[in-house]
Amino acid sequence: MAERRFDRYLVRSGASAEGSRFTAWLAVSAQDGRGFPVYYAICENRSFREQGKAEQAAADALAAVLALEEDGTPVFPEDYTGFADSP
Repeated sequence: MAERRFDRYLVRSGASAEGSRFTAWLAVSAQDGRGFPVYYAICENRSFREQGKAEQAAADALAAVLALEEDGTPVFPEDYTGFADSP
């Protein structure tokens, strides 16, 4: 799990098991401790066979975040797809 602090939010990356596969995610929490974390799926149309690969995809997505919207929604570069595959 990786994490980054922004002005008012803490963003963590991770992976969760869904059956025999894993999903990569980002969790955004207010630094003042109010409210619940908001989870964002990364590479929504892809699941991973290995937890380590899902965690790496989530950490890479966290590194690509440019900023957060006022409500904590991650902002990615315009052409960001979340996939490291070559074309």
